[in-house]
Amino acid sequence: MADRLKLAVLISGRGSNLQALIDASLEHEFPAEIVRVISNIPGAGGLDRAAAVGIPTAVVPHKDYPDRESFEAALDQEIRSAGTELIALAGFMRLLTEGFVDTWRDLLINIHPSLLPSFKGLHTHERALEAGVRYTGCTVHYVRPAMDEGPIIVQSAIPVLSGDDADTLATRVLAQEHAIYPLAVRLIAEGRVRVEGERAVIDGENVQAPGATINPLV
Repeated sequence: MADRLKLAVLISGRGSNLQALIDASLEHEFPAEIVRVISNIPGAGGLDRAAAVGIPTAVVPHKDYPDRESFEAALDQEIRSAGTELIALAGFMRLLTEGFVDTWRDLLINIHPSLLPSFKGLHTHERALEAGVRYTGCTVHYVRPAMDEGPIIVQSAIPVLSGDDADTLATRVLAQEHAIYPLAVRLIAEGRVRVEGERAVIDGENVQAPGATINPLV
């Protein structure tokens, strides 16, 4: 497929959501290709996932830089050298500065294991159980300077079961993450997502992510 959207994926660990994006990008009709996988952690497992299918990788170790700005300048250079048109954060465990986020405004997306705006930050599954919510899930959103804020692109929800603990809930939510992250990239690559104020609006007919349970796009 010609003119596929050029996607860079930033990781810090094993690359579970990266693998979902890789699998989608290897499909002939998928409208995006991964042009670079970049980790801030040398030896991150996701680098091997990318290398296994011939995707170029790079490591920009944050510990090699005296401050966030110099680290992000090097990161930005690596991203741009690949011709990147969209950045996907996939378990990238560094908070990005306002300057970086604003530079890539509406070209930088993240996936979070809760139904935002609920349960921003860490330990989402433990907090969902403590709060007694009946549904939880995951969200793909455009990144803004504040943590886990920004226009919501896609969400998927699952019921919280009576026997759930944080681990079982995390496993089931992760399956939904793997379903909706490629969907969000597809919608953006197809030019179907536009941002109005702080809302992401999806144009065209409704779609469903394979494997997703409850999705507002259906």
